[in-house]
Amino acid sequence: MAGNQGNSGKKTTHNEKKYKNANGQPRLKEKSSRSKSGNVCPYAKKCGGCDYQGVEYKEQLKTKQAYMKKLLKPFCFVEPIVGMKNPLYYRHKVHAAFDCTRRGQIVAGAYRKNTHDVVDIESCMIEEQESDEIIRDIKDMLRSFRIKTYDEDTGYGLLRHVLVRKGYATGQIMVVLVLASPILPSKNNFVKALRKKHPNITTVVLNVNDKRTSMVLGDRNITLYGKGFIEDKLCGCIFRISPGSFYQVNPVQTELLYEKAIHEAHLTGKERVIDAYCGTGTIGIIAAKNAGEVIGVELNRDAIRDAVINAKRNDIRNIRFYNDDAGKFMVEMAQKGEKADVVIMDPPRTGSDEAFLSSVVKLAPLILKDIADDIGMHESTVSRITTNKYVATPHGIFELKFFFNSGLELDDGSQVGSESVKALIKKFIADEDPKAPLSDERIGEMLKDRLKVNIARLTVAKYRTALDIPSSSRRKEHF
Repeated sequence: MAGNQGNSGKKTTHNEKKYKNANGQPRLKEKSSRSKSGNVCPYAKKCGGCDYQGVEYKEQLKTKQAYMKKLLKPFCFVEPIVGMKNPLYYRHKVHAAFDCTRRGQIVAGAYRKNTHDVVDIESCMIEEQESDEIIRDIKDMLRSFRIKTYDEDTGYGLLRHVLVRKGYATGQIMVVLVLASPILPSKNNFVKALRKKHPNITTVVLNVNDKRTSMVLGDRNITLYGKGFIEDKLCGCIFRISPGSFYQVNPVQTELLYEKAIHEAHLTGKERVIDAYCGTGTIGIIAAKNAGEVIGVELNRDAIRDAVINAKRNDIRNIRFYNDDAGKFMVEMAQKGEKADVVIMDPPRTGSDEAFLSSVVKLAPLILKDIADDIGMHESTVSRITTNKYVATPHGIFELKFFFNSGLELDDGSQVGSESVKALIKKFIADEDPKAPLSDERIGEMLKDRLKVNIARLTVAKYRTALDIPSSSRRKEHF
């Protein structure tokens, strides 16, 4: 699922470096034209937020598709990326850093590439427009309320950041003022003046970040107006969103992604599902409607609190949440000999470590769904997990036993049983010249021709092993 994505700032693995530019995004070809698109961002050359602005959306998807194929080709066929109908103004979480120039001009926006210099941005082409307007009006209000912006070098000043979150389905708006002190002068009048300009604002929260750090939010929240949180609707469920809660910024694509992931998990109402790195419980709560039991694990305490509330809000009773590191929690589960049927993971930017993935193998789930923000992290997970007893497909990572019992899913959604696949491969081998070399590629091409489905070489090789199909050097003796 792809939007007109900005720079994620995530760490890069060794394997993906040659496919990425300096900002961690897939490289665009030198001949890619930035003049063909009518949507040209005036900040594109200054701002460090986006790498693709001014590039036609079709070209963006083409570049990302090629990048995914390079990374995942050894493991599985890569289906076409599902793009957005309108790849503009989709981010419903908008963050602006505040600063003051040497001439005394207040600026608010994103950081210049590879610096902490703030680029003054009036309107961003990928950010929700009302949120941008709120930030712009807050900037204009600062002088009249004598509020100074924070200076990272000296540690003086008050306003550091403004965060605006808007519910896509509900329209509820939360404004978070990140200050270096818990005291906001004339706070009631400030909130009143802001709400006069934007009456749709549901809640205003003062977040205290008094540390010399690059982190945006501090640990303490003070509600100045409203409930201190907003709610949004996703896949038929209501979710509470607090200032520090993780909630996907692209709600349109998120709904498509979650529905696809849960559909491919083949839940029947009996499975034990683990939602690793669960955040506010979105994926787990949605999956719980079709599962027997769901376990959500998240390290962020505020997110877990919201997750528990979200489960009650949606009357979901077959889900439990644990405030713990997902890797540590699953390692302990594996040590106790516990099992799971499905593991859904949405890992942090650094990806999942070896201990976590080893615990996944020990828990022996039939299906692993990796919802990675960074495709490089997904490639790392796939490469490590498929060296054990799992096989990758375009629809998820499956345990070999489950995969071969299930057979293949064709492009039209129909199924071909493993016995039929086995018979096809055996007949193909028997009809071939025994002296002719027989490769996994040729078997894969045969299956693609007969079944109209793409199968990666590694998958064919695992079919050969699991179904006791000999290599080309032994096939004459076998038959």
